[in-house]
Amino acid sequence: MKKRIFLLFFIPVCSIAHAQVLTIKSREDNQPLEGVQISSEVPRASVVTNASGKADITAFKGAEAIQIQRIGYGRQTVSYDALLQGGFSVSIRPTTISLDQVVVTANRWNQLSRDVPNKITTISAKDVQFQNPQTAADLLGISGDVFIQKSQQGGGSPMIRGFATNRLLLMVDGVRMNTAIFRSGNVQNVLSLDPFAIANTEVLFGPGSVMYGSDAIAGVMSFFTLTPKLATGTKPFISGGAAGRYSSANSELTGHADVNVGWQKWALTSSVSHNYFGDLRMGAHGPSEYLRPEYVERINNEDRVIPNADPRVQRPSGYSQINLMQKIRFKPNERWNFDYGFHYSNTSDYARYDRLLRYRRGLPRSAEWNYGPQTWVMNKFAINHTMSGGLYDQMTVRLAHQFFAESRIDRDLKTPERRTTEENVQALSASVDFDKRMTDRQRVFYGLEAIYNDVVSTATTLNISTNVAQPGPPRYPQSNWASYAVYSTYQLKASDQLTVQAGARYNQFALNSQFETTFYPFPFTTARLHNGALTGSLGGVYSPSESWAFSVNLATGFRSPNVDDIGKVFESTPGSVIVPNPALKAEYAYNAEVGIAKVIGNTLKVDLTGYYTLLDNALVRRNFTLNGRDSILYNGELSQVQAIQNAANARVYGLQAGINLTLPAGFGLSSQFTYQKGEEVVDDGTTSPLRHAAPFFGLTRLNYTANKFRVEVYGIYNSPVTNSQLAQEEQGKDYMYAIDANGKPYSPSWYTLNLKVQYLVTPYLSINGGIENLTDQRYRPYSSGLVAPGQNFMIALRGRF
Repeated sequence: MKKRIFLLFFIPVCSIAHAQVLTIKSREDNQPLEGVQISSEVPRASVVTNASGKADITAFKGAEAIQIQRIGYGRQTVSYDALLQGGFSVSIRPTTISLDQVVVTANRWNQLSRDVPNKITTISAKDVQFQNPQTAADLLGISGDVFIQKSQQGGGSPMIRGFATNRLLLMVDGVRMNTAIFRSGNVQNVLSLDPFAIANTEVLFGPGSVMYGSDAIAGVMSFFTLTPKLATGTKPFISGGAAGRYSSANSELTGHADVNVGWQKWALTSSVSHNYFGDLRMGAHGPSEYLRPEYVERINNEDRVIPNADPRVQRPSGYSQINLMQKIRFKPNERWNFDYGFHYSNTSDYARYDRLLRYRRGLPRSAEWNYGPQTWVMNKFAINHTMSGGLYDQMTVRLAHQFFAESRIDRDLKTPERRTTEENVQALSASVDFDKRMTDRQRVFYGLEAIYNDVVSTATTLNISTNVAQPGPPRYPQSNWASYAVYSTYQLKASDQLTVQAGARYNQFALNSQFETTFYPFPFTTARLHNGALTGSLGGVYSPSESWAFSVNLATGFRSPNVDDIGKVFESTPGSVIVPNPALKAEYAYNAEVGIAKVIGNTLKVDLTGYYTLLDNALVRRNFTLNGRDSILYNGELSQVQAIQNAANARVYGLQAGINLTLPAGFGLSSQFTYQKGEEVVDDGTTSPLRHAAPFFGLTRLNYTANKFRVEVYGIYNSPVTNSQLAQEEQGKDYMYAIDANGKPYSPSWYTLNLKVQYLVTPYLSINGGIENLTDQRYRPYSSGLVAPGQNFMIALRGRF
């Protein structure tokens, strides 16, 4: 009996002792790699590395050719004996010279970019760790494909292919972030996301309405946050990290920590980040119009215009922010996976800096113009099920609740009335997505989606001298907005070289608003919209060889009117006020694009995409009348009445190009270029440049990687926008632009030279440093109210365990 017990104990121990574990790391930073595929034909075996970069390769013993491969890394073939001699540890080299990349955004499921006709740019967590962007808006900017506009330091509004704000869609872990009050003016909601908690980012260019519905006219920006990782054995898998960062241009102090604890079926991930940003300092060399000579302070109950001791410091522009994330994962077996995620983001008050630059009769127009705390809360529950046969191979159900709070606080110089408007949005969403592989060459993606937004808007006017408050005119009517949709995409692998994809979506949307008529004599009290939209796409990718890819895509997109379009009351520019217009319809976009990509040897990759987009029935701001009058009193000033109307057509066309070159001795060179031109039809039938069509911009990087070092020198550059090239509404904003020889506003060209360095002290500790804007240029990106940072010294310390 004792012998049997001994054998029962001894046999598993022997098995463990003889199990052979291979560890795979990245040659770039010596970090373990998850998801590396290891396979051999003789003997036939296949495994994938876990979160620790490990895999049991006992079944590969004696193999002469073991394939080691992972998307984004060079493929290696080794023998089992070679692995034995190397101590069962392998480092593989990352590479950007490939046409293969795993993307999710195109159809909500993993697939190779080679099979997707849309242009998609990815930004990895490694890129983010090296570049150290301060905000999620800056994170998008490091791609070189997305132009970022800033009206204040607490902001960042992406501009893609001539469109921005509510014509672009933000997605977080598969959940729509756009709400019913996303406006046509600059939107800073991307600020709520924490770059430290983002595992991967994808930007899909062109209409994404088939899969994502309203607002996805020019692109979809998808952010995927950290996912809890399970243990592969009986021992819990524990990992995490911490980071600290300082930047000199705004005296940034940032701290972050995250931890993952995983068991075989349960896993938890927690993340926290806190940022402090002081007033931003601009560069020394550039237009004098950008300087900040004075600012307003309230001293002894009196507004005083104070000379700025350092006109290069943009006072006030600082703010602080905290981000929290908690995720829980439960995987009872290989078929089911359950995820719960909680996100919380909150900022301090921060100045709407561009509004503080406006003058009236030689003095600042505003004593205060702040955004109140921007708050975002999301609770998301997702269920993923995998099955063989039936209606689907994979199914994902997402249920989400989001809460958004934002406010605007302004007060004119030397007046005691402080106006505050506050908006709260409760957003509910539910979606079911299916992936079905019908045959080896046919695949279908389909699903259902329902969205509901409830909008509550309030306002108060406080006399800061008497401390007496009274109700004020709200920015929006009390409203609800809903969207219901069904969609499907069919993908056919017509041959080994040709993949064809077609999709369609039907969307029904509804809006109900109740207007407050106490403050404004609107000729209506309610607004109701019930409309439908049908969109589609058709595209294909032809790859005659592994080194060539040609793509063509035709797609339509739409944007349904939201509460901001239909019901806003707001001063857009001095002397103009936007009023509600209940008679709106959806706008539609029609897009065509052609792409080509070529890999030459293992050293050079070139890609080029050309596109043309027509926006029909466009929702634009135009002069209007209210009760037969073209002007009304607003905040004590007679103002031109305007409203959002279906009053224009717009078109945008352009080119996006990229080059990646691997050089000898660890060097590499890459460049991204974007050229676009946009115009819209104005009231008199003529055309005007499109406001959100950014000038030519580009980014070129020269990098060097060796052992523990990574060094990168890069340049960012923009072409000028002359006065005649400015959009009609921008030509009157002389407070935001430089002044040309004719005394008219324009946006000069600019460039920056930058240096980033990373040193791996140990596999678990790294130091990043950098100098941004080495030549201390003073520049303001097109359409921005905030002047960009001057020379900036940055240092960050990051540890992992």
